[in-house]
Amino acid sequence: MDSFRLIFKDTSLRKKILFVLFALALFRVGAAIPIPGVDAGRLASFFSGSQFFGLLNIFTGGAFDNLSILMLGVGPYITASIIMQLLTMLVPRLKEIYHEEGEAGRQKFNQYSRYLTVPLAMLQGFGLLALLGQQGVLGQLTVFDRFSNIIIVTAGSLLLMWLGELITEYGIGNGVSILIFAGIVSSIPQAIRQTFFSFDPTQLPLIVGFIVAAIAIVAAVIVVTEGQRPVPISYARRIRGNRVYGGTSTYLPLRVNQAGVIPIIFALSILLFPQMIMKFLAGANNAAVQSVAQAVLAFLANPWTDAVLYFTLVFAFTYFYTSVTFDPNAIAENLQKSGAFVPGIRPGHSTAEFLYKILSRITLVGALFLGAIAVLPLTMRALTGLVTLTIGGTALLIVVSVVLETIKQIQAQIVMRTYE
Repeated sequence: MDSFRLIFKDTSLRKKILFVLFALALFRVGAAIPIPGVDAGRLASFFSGSQFFGLLNIFTGGAFDNLSILMLGVGPYITASIIMQLLTMLVPRLKEIYHEEGEAGRQKFNQYSRYLTVPLAMLQGFGLLALLGQQGVLGQLTVFDRFSNIIIVTAGSLLLMWLGELITEYGIGNGVSILIFAGIVSSIPQAIRQTFFSFDPTQLPLIVGFIVAAIAIVAAVIVVTEGQRPVPISYARRIRGNRVYGGTSTYLPLRVNQAGVIPIIFALSILLFPQMIMKFLAGANNAAVQSVAQAVLAFLANPWTDAVLYFTLVFAFTYFYTSVTFDPNAIAENLQKSGAFVPGIRPGHSTAEFLYKILSRITLVGALFLGAIAVLPLTMRALTGLVTLTIGGTALLIVVSVVLETIKQIQAQIVMRTYE
């Protein structure tokens, strides 16, 4: 309560929180405005039988299920950021900008990501609108109407990208994550309402068991998300004149879930892209193409096949992304340059091998954890038979990560204002 009182007493902190709430309100208003030409009846029936678009709706913050002007969400910007990070492995100049030029380099790198967002948003908008047009969701539109819709959804995605960066700059925490978090949370009341409208007294033990399991799962996600392996670091003593420098000890924290939710986003992209292509080809005029597309869709529609592929991809991408973002050789080199060392380990190559060994072990735990959380909604849906009673997946990880990060940001602001 003291923290809450301090938040609303401090003018600067209160303005930041009110700005975040105002930005989220704008986002939800935009998510309720549909693009021109949408057939609401066909749209509802189309979404009711499509798990593919249900997963895609997560990354749009709930703005895709009514084909709003913000239907693409921040997905193109996230994709552009991921592509740029992967390009750092292939283009040495990009790696130098991102890792060695400090804050100015990061700003330049982010600007490249913004530029890449524009063509990605147009491409994704064209593909989705063409697919929905085949299903009759958009009705009869002229070429100008289709082009206008692509411009509208692209502008909506760029607007959300800008709004997320404003939240990051003038608000609290990562703005893009907060926007996705708001969209996920906004769907919770509807799920609760659907559960109680279809309530059956015989399902009471199932609902109670689900609540208990949900609390345990959230607690486990928090523990693993916050879990880290501290590697002790010591600094050698250096004497310059009459002063002694160094001689202190600290630690290097290696997180269990070093990759965050990025592996799940990668895996979803790999799984969803072929489905979108096959759905598009299923409406082709060629009978052979239609039969192949329908066979692939039937194979991917099997929940157990989907779960196995999903788990495998998440597991593999966790190792891949961790190796991209954490370089033991660079860490060991920086430690050696600053006169630091791991007690009992020789500086340089031996330290890099030691860090790689530890990282590979804790990444195994993180990869298994991410894979289990990713397929958890599919498993619970198969066990309970209820679509509304599902927990896990990307939504849970994003919600927990954003809440923890926001709490830390607010606590840091409070400590900065009360520090004596």
